[in-house]
Amino acid sequence: MIMTDRKGIFVKLQPASKKEVMRIAKGSLILAAAELLIFFILHLIKLVPFTFGVVLSILGGVLIAVLNFTFLCLAIQKAAGTEDKKLMKSRMQFSYNIRLALQAGWVVAAFLIPFLNAIAAAAPLLFPTLIIFFLQKQGKLVEPSTRKNPEPSEDEDEEEDHLESFEI
Repeated sequence: MIMTDRKGIFVKLQPASKKEVMRIAKGSLILAAAELLIFFILHLIKLVPFTFGVVLSILGGVLIAVLNFTFLCLAIQKAAGTEDKKLMKSRMQFSYNIRLALQAGWVVAAFLIPFLNAIAAAAPLLFPTLIIFFLQKQGKLVEPSTRKNPEPSEDEDEEEDHLESFEI
């Protein structure tokens, strides 16, 4: 995926980011199939209707979830190339707000469009979190304690981040 920034410079996903986006996409499709099966079983016992709108809702939710993760990767790449800490933090906060608005917009649209199912549309937004949790439990992600983080230099600001959101 290629995007442009304000200066018209192309921002391209790095190979490691592409790999992670593909893992999230594949895992999301597997979970979407499981969600479809659950809706079909609930339909058989007459709890929910199983319509084309349910299928569209799930696929739309998967698309939004994968796009959201892709935008996160692009934002991290761009922030990693920024020397100014305040600019980096503001870019990441802006990216977070845009991605949150994208998700909220999708859920509101699924609620307002009559043939879509809001629950089926919202559930896939949790898939990337579930996939990352699963990969961590399987030992397929680097443990935070084993990362090679550089020691902060003495001239860097020692300000603590006091995030007011649910960011991790």
